[in-house]
Amino acid sequence: MSAPPDVDGVLALLRAATAADGVRPVSEEAELRLQHGGPGGHDLVVRDADGAPAGYARLDDGTAELVVHPGLRRRGHGTTLLRRLLELSGDRGLSIWAHGDLPGSAELLAPHGFDRARVLLQMRRDLAGVDPDPRPELPADVRVLPFRPGRDEEAWLRVNARAFAWHPEQGRMTRADLELREAEPWFDPAGFLMAWRGDPDGGGALLGSHWTKVHPPGSVGGTAADEAIGEVYVLGVDPDAQGLRLGRALTDLGLAHLRGRGLGQVLLYVEEDNEAAVRLYEKRGFSRFAVDVAWHREPPVS
Repeated sequence: MSAPPDVDGVLALLRAATAADGVRPVSEEAELRLQHGGPGGHDLVVRDADGAPAGYARLDDGTAELVVHPGLRRRGHGTTLLRRLLELSGDRGLSIWAHGDLPGSAELLAPHGFDRARVLLQMRRDLAGVDPDPRPELPADVRVLPFRPGRDEEAWLRVNARAFAWHPEQGRMTRADLELREAEPWFDPAGFLMAWRGDPDGGGALLGSHWTKVHPPGSVGGTAADEAIGEVYVLGVDPDAQGLRLGRALTDLGLAHLRGRGLGQVLLYVEEDNEAAVRLYEKRGFSRFAVDVAWHREPPVS
């Protein structure tokens, strides 16, 4: 195994796995950290006889992702990476995401004491039936405005942390995490909608937001696809603003924005056990499309 990794070689491995499996093997966050670095985390690479990456894993704060090149599977590379992840985890528990819930994940992880612990659904819907010009009823003192880079970051981070205080990843986003995404080619402030009460520059309060994203053709929403697709990337409302129907208003405005970009479909992610949210999205025309599973192993008993 090597560190730091051969970034171009690992990216080629990820593209090969996406093409073979029809699903992106690591998360957006893992790929961003692979390319740009950041505090903490471990990047692990196992190589083939010619020195090219045969498998890759990333471990960060007790959570890992792991992939083996589709042409080099069932040769022990996955087990090598897994054993190293367990060594690095030491006396802590370890969770490993299996994107797409492919059979090979269970074959690798279950014999080593991992159990299915968390299920993340990807849901999709067509945009053809979306109102292209919604005019939701908002409180008289609330306006929806596009995100302003360099000015709105702290307000958004505060509301995001409050709205997702229960979420193990989203609620922990930092300014560095946000700015990393602002620097990505897909970032579009016009599709990052902010619901403000009062003047944003004169003591106004951010109540919620809908951050949309457009995935280019290729790997779309973690799965292989030929056309671009939109995403309900982050939709959050401050707990103190619940009851104002801002979630529905922001959803409608964001979907209209994506339809206006000429897209045919939109996706979102939701925890399977969040039954109320799943039912709400199903009523809004979304249906289940794909599944990611987090496998977890408790720390060894000393």
